[in-house]
Amino acid sequence: MRITIIGSGNVATHLAAAFKNAGHRIMQVYSRDMHNAALLAYHVKAEAIDDLNQINPETDLFLIAVKDDAIASVAQGLAKFEKLTVHTSGGTDLATLSTINPKAGVFYPLQTFSKNKEIDFSTVPLCIEGTDEEITLQLVQLAQTISNRVYRVDSGQRKILHLAAVFACNFPNYLYGVAQQLLAQHKMNFEMLRPLILETAQKVQDHVPAEVQTGPAARNDESTMAAHLQMLADEPALKTIYMLLSQGIIKNEDAGHGT
Repeated sequence: MRITIIGSGNVATHLAAAFKNAGHRIMQVYSRDMHNAALLAYHVKAEAIDDLNQINPETDLFLIAVKDDAIASVAQGLAKFEKLTVHTSGGTDLATLSTINPKAGVFYPLQTFSKNKEIDFSTVPLCIEGTDEEITLQLVQLAQTISNRVYRVDSGQRKILHLAAVFACNFPNYLYGVAQQLLAQHKMNFEMLRPLILETAQKVQDHVPAEVQTGPAARNDESTMAAHLQMLADEPALKTIYMLLSQGIIKNEDAGHGT
């Protein structure tokens, strides 16, 4: 397909590279920042633009990979071309596009991306939705050229999936940061925790998370939890987080969801 990428951030960068590697042609890369557009365009052999009026209409697909609150305004600027237009957001309804352009869909990659870290896109789950069956099948076929994990997911399901992803990815990463800061305050290196983090992540590849829950809350070890809370006496926000997460673990164990 001939694809125009709207955006130059992490998602746009990885999708553009995946499409190019699969043999698709990236026509243009649009960004409000010409420098960013040019950087990505160079890597995928496309034209860089910073004005939607410079759009080449000889494209098959507009892929919008911008902040959620900018999706509708960008779609308005592209509507006159009457081309298939998709967004990549986990938390935005298909209706945000379909009320502007009936040829619309969603192409949501369920992964965390960083520009400078390569990813095997064939393992990235792609969640597809279209305004009709023909468009959905077209997007599924496109997705299958870059990933072996393609799912049809409607807007309601995708919002739940996005929420689950925040709990599974964004919150744990924040907690890794908390752990790093606690260690740094006492002149210890975060490197010591990396094997523990890796083992925890590997366990849930083969087990339901509740089945492999460990730690003082899972054991209902009140004395250890009390000692930890005392150590956090000067950190009320972290103390609250510790208490809430511990209470959730204990509730799961009491409900019989543990081992």
